[in-house]
Amino acid sequence: MGGDLRLVVVGADDAAALQEWRYAHNLVVPPAAMSVEEARERLVRGYRLENAYLGDVLVGCSTVRPAADGAVTVIARVLPGFRRRGFGKALYERGLAHARGQGAEAVETCVLAVNEDGLRFAGRHGFVEVERYVLDGGDDEWVDLRLGL
Repeated sequence: MGGDLRLVVVGADDAAALQEWRYAHNLVVPPAAMSVEEARERLVRGYRLENAYLGDVLVGCSTVRPAADGAVTVIARVLPGFRRRGFGKALYERGLAHARGQGAEAVETCVLAVNEDGLRFAGRHGFVEVERYVLDGGDDEWVDLRLGL
């Protein structure tokens, strides 16, 4: 990969892009793996799904959920081999800008508790832990975090 490659972020709004979004999502958060139908349903519900590429290589994806109770949820996922290179920050900043454009009063995110990098990232960006929980039928602990705007 040459030095002239830049991060490009595009919407996951066609079948191929949605499949890549799903691949990145499922790789980063296997306990929340979803089917193609579940991913499509998120688009129908107004979620903003995006993929991030370095050249033509997928490095991550993001989700921005529409506002609920004044808060927009922003989730940035970076594939393991591409972490700590600023890609998560770029995805997060795009999501944050979108949330502000939607008039959000706060931003929320959700991180798998074992994802120490994700929890550190959220903490460095001012998020505070709101809740820890295990989904019904699951074993994995999740952490919800919130950032006031």
